[in-house]
Amino acid sequence: MNIHEYQAKEILKDFGAPVTNGFVILKPQEVNEKINKIKSDKLVVKAQIHAGGRGKAGGVKLVDRSEINSEVQKMFGKILVTHQ
Repeated sequence: MNIHEYQAKEILKDFGAPVTNGFVILKPQEVNEKINKIKSDKLVVKAQIHAGGRGKAGGVKLVDRSEINSEVQKMFGKILVTHQ
């Protein structure tokens, strides 16, 4: 089954498993309206691709809240090349 991480989290949540809070954005402009749901100063931005190794390829970033817009912009324009 090929599903993205966010889809797997929704399934797990439906069955009562604890999952971290998060949201999906389809355009960089959406981040500002959705970010208020997260109460942390440190955030993780993750690319949703069907491949392992996305962290090593630059597809997972831990950022400060003040850096979120620039990191999201970079990730939307990035081509991820993983070992798979």
